Amino acid sequence: MVASIPGTDFLTSALNVISQSLLIPVIVLLLIFVVYAVITLGGLISEYTSRKKVPVTKIRDIIDDISTAESSQELLKIIDSAEISSMQKKILADLAKRENLNSKQRGALARRLIENEEDKVEKALEKTDIVTRIGPTLGLMGTLIPMGPGLAALGSGDINTLAQAIIVAFDTTVVGIAAGAVAYVVSKIRSRWYDQYLANLDALSDAVLGFYEN
Repeated sequence: MVASIPGTDFLTSALNVISQSLLIPVIVLLLIFVVYAVITLGGLISEYTSRKKVPVTKIRDIIDDISTAESSQELLKIIDSAEISSMQKKILADLAKRENLNSKQRGALARRLIENEEDKVEKALEKTDIVTRIGPTLGLMGTLIPMGPGLAALGSGDINTLAQAIIVAFDTTVVGIAAGAVAYVVSKIRSRWYDQYLANLDALSDAVLGFYEN
C-alpha cells in the first residue's frame, strides 16, 4: 500500500483547476494570433507593392551627386529629387538645413535621428516576433491541457470525451504553429527590408555630413 503524503490531493487538485482554467484563454489568444497573422500577411503584401526598391547603384549615384553639390540649396534639391522613401528625405533634409550646427553637433543629431528610426523598426517587428515565439507555445499548451481530462475519461471508458480532447489538442497545435510560421516569415522579410532601409539611411546621412565637412 502506497502512503499518501498529506496535502498532495489538495495540491494536485489546485494544479488541475489552474491548468484547465487556462484552456479558454489559450484558445482565445490563439484565435487572436491567427487573425493577426493573416492581417499582417496582407499588410506585408501591401507594403511590398508600395515599397521603394533602392539598389546600391542608386545610393552610389545619390552620394556622388551630394559630393559634387556646390551649395546647401543644391544639396536640398538633390535630396528632394532622390528616389528614396519620404522619411529618408525628411531626415536628410533636416540634417542639410542645420547650417548653424558644427560638425559634432550635426553628427550627434544624425545619430539620434537614425536611432529613432531603429526604434521604429524594432517596434514594428516586435509584435510579429512575439507571435513567432508565443504562438507555438500556446499551441503546445492547448495540446496538453485537454489531454488530462481526455486520458481520465479513457480510464472510465468514455471514448467520446477522449476524442473531443484529441480534436481540441490537434486544432490548437495546428493553429499555434501556423500563426507562428506566418509571423516568422513576415518578420524575416520585413527585417531584411528594414535593414536595407537603415543601411541606406546611414550611408546617405554620412554623405550629407561629409558635405559640410569639406
